[in-house]
Amino acid sequence: MTDVTRLDATAQADLVRRGEASPAELVDAAITRIEALNPRLDAVIRTRFDQARAQAAGTLPDGPFRGVPILLKDLGCLVAGEVTAFGLGPLKDVAWPVTSYLAGQFLAAGFIPLGRTNVPEMGTTVTTEALSFPPARNPWHSGHSTGGSSGGSAAAVASGMVAVAHASDGGGSIRIPASECGLVGLKPTRGRVSQGPLAGESWAGSHVDGAVTRTVRDAAAVLDVISARVPGEPYYPPPLPRPLSQEVGASPGRLRIGLVDRPDAEMYSDDPQCRAAVAGAGRLLESLGHHVEESWPAAMFDPRFARYFNKIIAVDTETLFQAFEGVLGRPIAETEIEPRNAHYRQTGRALTAVAYLQARQWLGRWARRMADWWAEHDLLVTPTVAAPPELGWFTAAGPKQEGPRIAGFMPYTSQFNATGQPAVSLPLHWTQGGLPVGVQLVAAYGREDLLIQVASQVEQAAPWWDRHPPLEPE
Repeated sequence: MTDVTRLDATAQADLVRRGEASPAELVDAAITRIEALNPRLDAVIRTRFDQARAQAAGTLPDGPFRGVPILLKDLGCLVAGEVTAFGLGPLKDVAWPVTSYLAGQFLAAGFIPLGRTNVPEMGTTVTTEALSFPPARNPWHSGHSTGGSSGGSAAAVASGMVAVAHASDGGGSIRIPASECGLVGLKPTRGRVSQGPLAGESWAGSHVDGAVTRTVRDAAAVLDVISARVPGEPYYPPPLPRPLSQEVGASPGRLRIGLVDRPDAEMYSDDPQCRAAVAGAGRLLESLGHHVEESWPAAMFDPRFARYFNKIIAVDTETLFQAFEGVLGRPIAETEIEPRNAHYRQTGRALTAVAYLQARQWLGRWARRMADWWAEHDLLVTPTVAAPPELGWFTAAGPKQEGPRIAGFMPYTSQFNATGQPAVSLPLHWTQGGLPVGVQLVAAYGREDLLIQVASQVEQAAPWWDRHPPLEPE
């Protein structure tokens, strides 16, 4: 049998369908690799190996990913009777009584969860270095960040522990780890994936679930299986014309593509490697017949955006903390959490209902200004992040500088959470030191089909799936 840990999830599922591998063999291979590599990466913080082996030996749903191992992020995607800690030490032993719709869809597709992946506390930063858990380490270079908040998931997929892992994105948390770990990170359109049954929306509709994968076809197929419409949703994005799996390899035609390789404000980082990644992507897209020009939405770098978006995060963070305190039956002390989240709690409590609604209204008007650009263009290409950071960098200058460092690192991603548009990070560049640098493609609202078509075209022209971190079991 082929080394299944090198295959994507689509190929693994095909082995099972053809009888060339069993679910038990796939699960055992993944567990072996996790046990060998995780002590060096801390990508996985909680395992369920016995339950996974029992599932693999039993009767599985006959879904498109029957028998394929998966890891679930330790933030959301609840499974009844199992712990999800949200990166918080006080929740380390809290088993939840409900299975989320998303987890149910993963299970119905035939995936077998092996455990939970490392996250930053409450998912409110862009590196996976929580107070209560060890830092996740980048398999391309152990001294570098995996990104966040889906950093453990990205490290697990990049290192070959599993072919696909659950991820979620409120301001870049699928795309940023994908960029830093050399993966495909597709952020769906707002409302494409249900947050139910416990939530209708979070972060004012900016948060959405998905996955990190090695290939575009996996990204498409996974979104196909987790995007079933559920009654009672606050948002229903436009229906896709056909399954996204059928868009892989389909021609997107000649597209009008805008490109921006640096922000126009001094507060943002501006790494030459990120600019080089966009320049290379622009040349590649031109060679594929697309019209590429330097252009981007005029509202994209409006300095007021971060101010209003952070108000939304602060209120939602405090709301979630209060819900967790209700579950625990006690307050969560500031000494148990990170200074960043203590600040969010204080800000969220102090914000009035009127100020919160004013923030949402400003963001709504701003989103209309952003949308105008897509009347003349099909795609926007940007760096995914502004720099590839080392572990510890975000907090190295103290709590007061953590916020500015986070904001300066991510000038390109959170805007499209607020607009609800789909976006994907593709691993199109590596530094001389061997670190991956992602390039972000953004489509108009509801156009995941176009993103998959273009991403597939790019993947065929400049394949990355056979690049692996220099990390093998000892």
